[in-house]
Parts: sequence; C-alpha cells; structure tokens
Amino acid sequence: MEILVAVIAFAGALLAAIASVALVRRLREEPEGWLIAWTIAGPALCLSLAVIGVGYLVGFGVVTFKVLQITGSMLAPLWLAVGLIQLLAEKVPPKFLAWLFGIAYTIVALVIMVVDPLISEEMGKSVPVSSAHWAVIPAYLLIALHVIAALIMLGTIVVAALRWRGGDEYDTDNLHAVLVIAPSGLALMGAMQFAVPGFFTVMLLIAAAAAIWYTVLRPLAPYDDEEDDEFVDQQQDRRPVGGRREQRPVGPRPQEQPPPGHRPAPEPVPLAATEPPRQRRSGLGDLVAEYRANDQEVDYAARMSPPPDAGPSTGYIMNGRHGGPPQADPRDQSMPGGSMPGASMPGGSMPGGSMPGGSMPGGSMSGAPMSGGGYSGAELFAPRMPETGPQPMVQPAPQQTSGKPSPNIYGMLTVFTLMDGSGPAFDQLADLTVEAVRRGEPDTLIYACHAVKSAPLQRIVYELYRDEVAYRDHQRQPHIERFINERQAMVLATNIIELNVNAAKVVPLPMAMF
Repeated sequence: MEILVAVIAFAGALLAAIASVALVRRLREEPEGWLIAWTIAGPALCLSLAVIGVGYLVGFGVVTFKVLQITGSMLAPLWLAVGLIQLLAEKVPPKFLAWLFGIAYTIVALVIMVVDPLISEEMGKSVPVSSAHWAVIPAYLLIALHVIAALIMLGTIVVAALRWRGGDEYDTDNLHAVLVIAPSGLALMGAMQFAVPGFFTVMLLIAAAAAIWYTVLRPLAPYDDEEDDEFVDQQQDRRPVGGRREQRPVGPRPQEQPPPGHRPAPEPVPLAATEPPRQRRSGLGDLVAEYRANDQEVDYAARMSPPPDAGPSTGYIMNGRHGGPPQADPRDQSMPGGSMPGASMPGGSMPGGSMPGGSMPGGSMSGAPMSGGGYSGAELFAPRMPETGPQPMVQPAPQQTSGKPSPNIYGMLTVFTLMDGSGPAFDQLADLTVEAVRRGEPDTLIYACHAVKSAPLQRIVYELYRDEVAYRDHQRQPHIERFINERQAMVLATNIIELNVNAAKVVPLPMAMF
C-alpha cells in the first residue's frame, strides 16, 4: 500500500509541476495578481506531493515533515485564498491588503516553523498528524491560517454567486473558477489539519493542483477575440475580474475616475437647471476629432453655404428645402395671414394651390393631399423663429443626387459599461441629452442611445454628424458637457469606435404616442 501511495504521490507531483509551468507561461504573458498567487500555490503542492512520495518510501523525518507542513498546510491554502481575493476584488485596497497579509504571514510562519523544534520526532511511513508534532505556536499559527483561509474561500463563493445573478459571462467564468478552487482548498486544509489516511491526503493534494490547472485553462482562459478588438482608447478600472474584463467591453473611460464600487448612482440634475457654462475640460472626443481633422482638410467655406441636396440629410423627411425658412409648427391653429378652415379640404386637395387668406410658407400645397397639417419635420432640428408675416411660395428645383452618403459624414459608436444600479439614472440623463441634441443641433444627423437586451449594464450611443466640424460643435454644447460630467459616476468603462458611412437608408423612427 505504501508503494502505491508513493507512486500516486509522484504522479501527482508531476501533474502539479506541469500546472506550475503552465502558470508561469501564462504569467509571463498576463501578469495578473491571481496568477502570481496561484503560481506560488502550484509549486508548493508539487513539493508537498513529492515529499509524501519520499516519506512513503523511506519514512518521514523532521525535514520531510516540516517541508510537508510548510508547503501543503501553510503556503498552498494561504495563496489559494489570496488568489481568490485578487480574482474578485474590484478596488485596490482589498488587493493590497491581501498581498500584505499573504507576504507577512508567509514570512512570519516560515521563520517560526523552520526554527521551532518539534515536540515529537517519532514518525513512520504514513502522513504524520500536525497536532502531534508541532509546539503551541506553530500549531496555532496553522489553525488561525486555516480558519482565515476558509472564511475567505466561503466569502468569495458568496460574492461570486451574487455577481453572477446580475452579471455577464465574465461573472459566470469567475463563479466557475471559485467553485473549483474554493472547495478543493477547503478539503486540502481539512486533510492537513486532521488525521486522514495518506491515500486521501494525496488525492486531495492532487485535486487542488488539478483545480488550479483546470481553472487557468478553462474558465479563466484568455479570450481569443481580444486581439481583434480595435478600439480608439481603452482603460481598465474594474478588473477583468480575473484579469480579462475590460480588456474587452465595453468601454474606454474618457477621464480618470475613482475605483468603481457597487453604490447607487446619483440622480441627474435636469438640463433646464444647468448652471452657466464652465470652461470645458479636454476629453477624448476632442482628441479624436482633432486627430482626424489633421488627416483631411475641412472646407469651412462649404460649411457656410447651403447643401446642394434638397432632400433630407438628417434622417427626417423634409417637405421644403433643407436650410430654408423655418416651417410652421403643425400644432399651431392659425396660419400667417389667414386661418386654416379645417384639417383637410374636400377631395383631399387645396383648390387653386393657395391657402385661404394667405399662403403656406416653405412650399406649395397645390394639388397635394393634406395630412398632419403639412408637417415638415424641420423644426425638430432648427429653433423656432418668430413669424413676420406671409411668406412667398417657393418651389424647390429638383436636383439629381448620386444616392451615396457624403464622404464628409463623421460617425462614432460608443459602448458604455455601467455600474450596478445606475441604469435608470443613466437612461434619464441620456433622454434629456438626446432631447437637447434633437432641438438644438441641426448638423447632428443621428444621435441614438440603445440598451442591450443580453447585457443590462451596457448602453450604446450611435452618432452621425454632417462633418467633423459639426462633431466638434456638438462636443462644446452645454448639454453635452453636462452629459460627460454627470455620467462619470455611473460608467465603469467606455469603448469608442470611429465610423465611416459607406451606404445608408435612414427614415424617421416611429415615436410613442404617450
């Protein structure tokens, strides 16, 4: 039986050595805290298994007993627990305290366990029980360590499960990893603390080494699509919990923020109560626009002249020429110089092509069916102008267009990853911002905020501008400054992607009636 246990122990030591090599190779490519901690635990398990194999062949002595206790009973459980904290912690203080505790406890316990003499040196070819050989101080050091490590492992299971309930695939992977590492660590501490047959002790040590190897290869493996992501900027504030998050999505943060935590987001202040404009801080958007503006000369003279295309260029159907006189508000019950006798004329047309007592500004109504009071949609983007009297009817001349979007159109896709519980506050702030953009920015062609069905903590903002000058004008608006400043407390990360429009079909979106 001793030879069988020794063979199994040596095979487990080989497995732990292979896992340790895999950890070191991964650590060279991705220096994460949890990898560093488990790189300490892996070789410790390898050495403890090798010592058990030697002990079952030639018998245990003072040296082999102390090596087994230092590696299998102290180093492996301690650094498995520290690695779990590094995996799940989102803020710097918990990670720092875990490192401080792990290093300090390792040094103090190592010195005491090496120097302190054993109360009994009589051992055989079975795994010796620690309490029968250690003096008081080393014995209590190991008991305290096992209690602390067990509490940490149980706590990480609870934290990972709570995050998994409202999280994404990263939280699922982290829960998977914790459910593999924590039980194996708890079983290992039980085997080293109590009198367990040597065969089961060896199997539990092998299970702990295999758990580390499996976790690194499966749930915490690097994502293959990370190298294909081409984002303009990407900063990491929250983990990856596990070193893999936010090397991915969704989101560069334009400005440095305090480390995020699970806290309720503040309610946004309505835009109507905006204080006087403050000096704007330079943000990522301006840097992107200025960088791209250096590559292509912007024709400012062309910006000042009316566009050649009489058709809609903002995604709304215009009855009159874009950029012409402001259209009448369909909600008004009176017309300049006269009144509308009804919602529509008998037969669906206006006899004589003119309005009774006046004319329709912005175009001719001759022979055209009336629907919605001749609403053009222009006032969605242009401010209301005071009426000065009847306007002459102007018939825009038809112009030929290529049907291809202008090459000067500037587009951007921004993906926000929100903090837990901040979705409603962010949506309210976004609604106010979109409304302000709709009413006051005629050169902003599309500004839409999307929610993601499969990721409740993500929001996507899609933007199209007439050109880069329009984008820079947009960035300097007071409501955009407010949007950038107030969303900082709600956003964990932001990814920005610049776009060129190759082909497009844009029609007005159906709106809710109430």
